[in-house]
Parts: sequence; C-alpha cells; structure tokens
Amino acid sequence: MQITGDMLIGASEVRGTKGTLRAFDPAHNMEIEPEFGAGGSVEVDRACTLAGLAFDAYRQTPLEIRAHFLETIAENILGLGDALIERAQAESALPKARLEGERARTVGQLKLFASLVREGRWLDATLDSAQPDRKPLPRPDLRLQKIPVGPVGVFGASNFPLAFSVAGGDTASALAAGCPVVVKAHPAHLGTSELVGRAIQKAVADCGLHEGVFSLVVGAGNEIGEALVQHPAIKSVGFTGSRAGGLALVNLAQKRREPIPVFAEMSSVNPLFVLPGALAKRAEQIATGFVESVTLGVGQFCTNPGIVLILEGPNKQTFIDTAAKALAQKSAQTMLTPGIANAYQDGISRRTEQRGVQSIARGTSSDATCAALPALFQTSAMQFLASAELEDEIFGPTSLIVTCADIDEMVKVAEYLEGQLTATLQIEPEDYDIARRLLPTLERKAGRILANGFPTGVEVSYAMVHGGPFPATSDPRATSVGAMAIERFLRPVCYQDLPADLLPQSLRDENPLKLWRLRDGKPAQA
Repeated sequence: MQITGDMLIGASEVRGTKGTLRAFDPAHNMEIEPEFGAGGSVEVDRACTLAGLAFDAYRQTPLEIRAHFLETIAENILGLGDALIERAQAESALPKARLEGERARTVGQLKLFASLVREGRWLDATLDSAQPDRKPLPRPDLRLQKIPVGPVGVFGASNFPLAFSVAGGDTASALAAGCPVVVKAHPAHLGTSELVGRAIQKAVADCGLHEGVFSLVVGAGNEIGEALVQHPAIKSVGFTGSRAGGLALVNLAQKRREPIPVFAEMSSVNPLFVLPGALAKRAEQIATGFVESVTLGVGQFCTNPGIVLILEGPNKQTFIDTAAKALAQKSAQTMLTPGIANAYQDGISRRTEQRGVQSIARGTSSDATCAALPALFQTSAMQFLASAELEDEIFGPTSLIVTCADIDEMVKVAEYLEGQLTATLQIEPEDYDIARRLLPTLERKAGRILANGFPTGVEVSYAMVHGGPFPATSDPRATSVGAMAIERFLRPVCYQDLPADLLPQSLRDENPLKLWRLRDGKPAQA
C-alpha cells in the first residue's frame, strides 16, 4: 500500500495546504519521504462534521456489525504485512520484534473489544418493573442502558506507533462504544499512521458504514490539535503524552461553551518498594530485574520504574552495587525522536546537578544517533522529601534509588508521592505486615499495584487498569487499556414508561439480544 502524504477525511484523500512536513528516521538522522501536506482548522471541521453526521447511524448499528467492523480493522492491519513494520521501524528506531509484538497487541486489542461488543454487558441494561399498586406512590416502569457520548478526538502517542496510535486503545474502545473517531496523527509516525488509517478507512467501506466513522488528520504545531478539541461535534478526547500537553488539552476542553472530558494519560514515576525480607533474600535478583525494566525499550514506557525505595541496612549496598554494575553494561540506544532525546539529556543534566543526589552508574557510549545513555542515581528519603523536582518524570532509561532510614520513612515517602499508573511491592511472607501498612496509601496513589514483578508491560484484559490519580491521568476513574476503557465513552440514559415499541432492543421484555441484564435488582438473561 502506497503512502501518499494525504489526510484521510471520511472516504476522501485530502491534501493539506498549511505547509508540509516529513517523518524522521532517528536511527539514520534523516527525513523520510514522502512529503505530507499539513492540515488546519478547515480540514478538522470537515472531519468532525462528517463524524457528527455519522454518529446516530453508527451508534445504532447492530452489535454484530460493530464487532465485525473491529475484527475487519484487525485483519486489514495484518494484511499490511511487512510494509507496516518496516515503516514503523524507520520512523521510531524500535526493533522489528518489538513492533511485531506491538502489532499483535493492537490486533488482539481490537478483537477483545469485538468480543466485548458482542457480549453486550457494557450496556448495563437494567429493568425496574412498574409497581402501580405501591403505596403511597406508584413506581413507574424504569429502564436504563448506556449509549455512546458522541464523536471522539484521539491523539496518537509518540512511544507506541501502533498500540497507542491510530488504531490503538483509545480508537478501539471509542469505536466499540459506538463513537466515530477523528485521529490526529503523531508527527513522529506519519507514514505508519497513514497505513493504519487506510486499513480503518477500508474497513469502514467493507462494512458499509457511514464514511464519517473514521478520519485521520495531520498537522504541525498546535492549530490542528486545538481545533480538534474545540470543535463542537467532538464530545470526548483521548490523549497519551506529556503532562504539559495533557493539561493544555484539558484546559482547552473546559473553556468550550460545552465543556467535554479529556482522558489524558500523562506522567508517572511508578515507584518500586523493596521490602526488607525481599531485600535480604533477593537483592541481586531484584536489582538485575529492575535495571532490565528501566532500560527496556530505551526506557520509553509510561510504566518505567523511575523510583525504587530500599531500606538502610546490610543488604542495601548489595542491591545498589548489583544495579550499578548491570546498568553500566547497558549501551546508549536511539530514542524515538530528537526532541525526546534532548529532553532526556536535559533531565539527566538537571538531576546530576541536584544537591544531595549521587550519580552511581552510567551506561556505555555507542555510535547511535539520537541516543540516550542509561543513568542511575541515588538519594536519601530526607532529600527526596525536601526536593519536589526529584519526583519529576525523566522519560528514558534512568531511575532514582531512594534509601529510607526505616519503614516509617518509607511510608512517609509513599504518602508524599503524586498519583501513579503503578506501584510495585517486592515482598516475602515476612513482609506482609509492612505491605498492609503501605497498601491503603498505594491504593489511593496508583491505578495498578504489583507484587514481585516489574511495571513495564501492560496486559490487555478485562481486569487491567492503566490509569491513576493526577498526574498519572486527568481522570482517576478511567483506564486507557483493557475492556473497561470503553466506559470512558459511554453515558447512561433512563427510559421511563416508554411504550414497548419505542424501547431499544436491549431493554425490551422479550430480550431479543439475549443479553445478561439486571432485572428488578437480579442478574437475568430473560
């Protein structure tokens, strides 16, 4: 499939007229053809208007057709073959195996939502029978289901060109909910975005859906993103990126005449707590695994363990020495973009100059361009609590070891931390009493709590939560990964005393969809 550099607005290919831009190959320090035409507010208006026109028809499509649509997208992405992987590799410098795994994740995510759509439980169909003889007042017939909120604007992420981009979790869950989607392509993955966008565009046509169900816009600067968030047809936004970028979108959305929710995943340092029993028994093993997690994918994961907390004592130095030795053997590797590489270097420079922080290991240099040198730092809990900037996320292969004088100080640090995507406990049975002290705090702070693992790696499943309190996300009630991500794009509607012929099929007495429903407070498939 040829990459043309055009935007995909409904069924049309549209050339942007707001200048040009090209993707960049960070591994070879060069621009990549073809040239893309940048769009602006005019193209966004066209895409969003189409999405608004498509909404009612798309949200009322039978669940089977919607599920088939998601599966067709998945098959079309697979049908792109090696061309998709090769283009994504050129634009991101990510290894082929990583991108093949990410493609499988993207396809699996779409198929999970297809299964979810067919099952129908996400509709939360609820029937409360009328009680005309109830005293002192009769109860009306009340029925509830969830419906999609409307067209959704999605911003592709820099670090996952497939799984958090054009056909990623935001798009998949919005389409599953019944919401048309307008995606703003990330400028780092222009060609990859067009290829995947064409796969979705073809699925729309193959399934006979309204063309406005999907559009892909491209642009440089802030104009196109601002226009997308502010367009009156857009009713919700999904974003994965920096805290500054997420907050800018949240502020724009709240200033609209009709404010809308922005589900922004932003910033997290994902603390790792190594409790005393685990430190005594597995210091070297934990330290080695920790370094592997920190440097995985050049540290370009939102779940990268950016802080590890250990106790003073005889096993502390074993952990530090093992981690330092392991990290020193890691070489510098190419990051996703020059901008990300520069931001990483600026963050490392600031941390190196921070009072009370010791640089304990650096990786080995390499000839890679746009590269990040792994770095490991150490400080005390007292210094950490006195220096707010030490909690700032540095996006890349680095982490900070925080040594605590005792358990009370470790608990104090846990209380001090901002909201997180994850918090991890390395524990043995003898640590359970300490874990019980920490857990209430960690439940308030994080969206996912791990035991004896490392946070990099997010399973796509029914029970997964990839979210958390601010600044991890802009809405702690939501997840951007897993089946529950569909809830972001739904709202409840109650139907009171509506004639049977006017009720949605999901709420009719005969239950033609054979859904599990809550009927008079009890689960039933009748």
